[in-house]
Amino acid sequence: MRLLLLVLGFLSVAGPALAEVTLSFYAHPGARVRGGYLLFPHAYVQATGTLEATGEQVDWAAGFTARSPGPQLLFVSGRGVVATPEARYIGEGKGYLTVTVSDDVYAAVRARADWWNGPDGWTYDLRRRNCITFIADLIRMAGLVTGREPSMSPGRFFEETAALNPGAPFLPVAVPEPASMAPLPVAIDNADTPGR
Repeated sequence: MRLLLLVLGFLSVAGPALAEVTLSFYAHPGARVRGGYLLFPHAYVQATGTLEATGEQVDWAAGFTARSPGPQLLFVSGRGVVATPEARYIGEGKGYLTVTVSDDVYAAVRARADWWNGPDGWTYDLRRRNCITFIADLIRMAGLVTGREPSMSPGRFFEETAALNPGAPFLPVAVPEPASMAPLPVAIDNADTPGR
């Protein structure tokens, strides 16, 4: 019996880790200058973990921003783009929500982000269809409820959303810094630009 307990104990320690994908939702406070760019408030998501079905490592982050920044966005809509914030930018953000999702939910979240990056979803409007609207869409896909939107204040949106989801408090995760965290090769420098 003692030998059986030792073997079971060894297997529980030496066995493979549970596969799971964690979505963490952040707001960047903005109001900083880096590389000649003023960083504005921004909302974004980070996914980390391992897919259960394949064992594939997950390390993905995304936010929605305008492709062509400028003062015209105060008056007209433009084309948006889903962009990957830099690891440093993510590290400067404030986390508000963390939720563990199934492989299927993660795949749906990624597919929805792709939709936002395509011709049916890429309209960007600073006041009505911005980084917060994008993140609210992904939060709902992850099974959580969201605060009021549209909004131009990511922090306020996340505070309200976090209060509505007490079962999904932010839990810091170790953030690897692979090449996949580099920004997309798109020149972006507007009010909702991640990592600028």
